[in-house]
Amino acid sequence: VQLQASGGGLVQAGGSLRLACAASGSIFEINVMAWYRQDPGKQRELVASITPGGSANYEDSVNDRFTISRDNDKNTVDLQMNNLKPEDTAVYFCSASVRPRLDDGTVSGRWYDYWGQGTLVTVSS
Repeated sequence: VQLQASGGGLVQAGGSLRLACAASGSIFEINVMAWYRQDPGKQRELVASITPGGSANYEDSVNDRFTISRDNDKNTVDLQMNNLKPEDTAVYFCSASVRPRLDDGTVSGRWYDYWGQGTLVTVSS
């Protein structure tokens, strides 16, 4: 299973960016999908998460500015980021809790957390 993230870049404060993440590989089922971010020297923090049914949760500082969405048919999760602030600058990672298909064609009884490679978001003041 692989997660491929894209959409980061440089934007001025007040601007917008949209991050995209696609999961691929031997996937049977995906549970929660999420976006995290990490500043150098700091712990990775949860930005937003979304269940298969579309229930979303947000970190307080991004509430009303960021919107997470997913397409269950395409195994994708996006993060629309509006009114960006310099403190939003970080490397953003997508993650997914996945129940994979095994090599013998059966389905794993366990869930595994997979991560994308990270995409840098830089917000200038």
